[in-house]
Amino acid sequence: MAEKKPLKAMFGEPDHPLELGNLEIEAYVLEDETRVLVQGEMIRALGMSHGSAGGGGDRLASFAAGQRIKPYIEGDLLERINNPIRFAPPSGGRALGYEATILADLCEAVLTAREAGVLQRQQLHIAKQCEILMRGFARVGIIALIDEVTGFQEFRKRRALREFLDRFITDEWAKWTKRFPDEFYEEMFRLKGKPYPPHKDSFKRPSYVGHWTNRIVYKRLGPGVLEELRKQNPRLPSGKRARTFHQYLTEDLGVPKLTEYLQKVIFLMKTCTSWDDFERRLNRVAPICGKTIELPLDD
Repeated sequence: MAEKKPLKAMFGEPDHPLELGNLEIEAYVLEDETRVLVQGEMIRALGMSHGSAGGGGDRLASFAAGQRIKPYIEGDLLERINNPIRFAPPSGGRALGYEATILADLCEAVLTAREAGVLQRQQLHIAKQCEILMRGFARVGIIALIDEVTGFQEFRKRRALREFLDRFITDEWAKWTKRFPDEFYEEMFRLKGKPYPPHKDSFKRPSYVGHWTNRIVYKRLGPGVLEELRKQNPRLPSGKRARTFHQYLTEDLGVPKLTEYLQKVIFLMKTCTSWDDFERRLNRVAPICGKTIELPLDD
């Protein structure tokens, strides 16, 4: 029987974990809208060791099925712990996770067992972690509910995007500096199978080069970046733009990000033999902002 294809994680990043008190847990929302917590992160948050045999999942399952905890387990919690969810994180690869509500359900069982006085001494630190987590759930929950009912949740998203764009794009266009190395265009033309224009005519590159650049650079630098650049640098009646987009990037964030990104893109270009090959690989390592990531199933 073929292995079930893992679900894609559509939202979430390793650098932005769920914060509960002084604990952090990597969290994602899958394509079926299931909220998951990464298995290893959840076990660590509970203060458990992964164990030497079977891995962390077996360690958690054994703990929940133990005689001191099992009587306080409700519903199908044990079955759900024994069947973690396989999913594909945005960064690629595979991961195991648990439906987010499992953590709260397990914490309730552990705290009830502690209240009943049945926990062993070496299990008390797990109960303490559960107490910290439950307090964190309460704080996060009330804030989320207020944000949702007042509409602040959507405002917060828009404000975060605005703050990012303000840091990324400057209102005053920068002094002209060459930001795109010739190597970038040389590789672009090679992959497209087109002759590279003479160096002296590089400033007269065909208009379609701008479309290629937007697709492989500005659409991937950050959410809303290309849209904001188009707004600040609109087309003139002639159809051309007054300046190049990179002249609007801030020196402290926009330019360094562009430089770093171009270095990676040029390196990736050199490893590819065709434009389709390049774009397919680029979609994996630097997907267009807001677009579904293609999984590397054919490698």
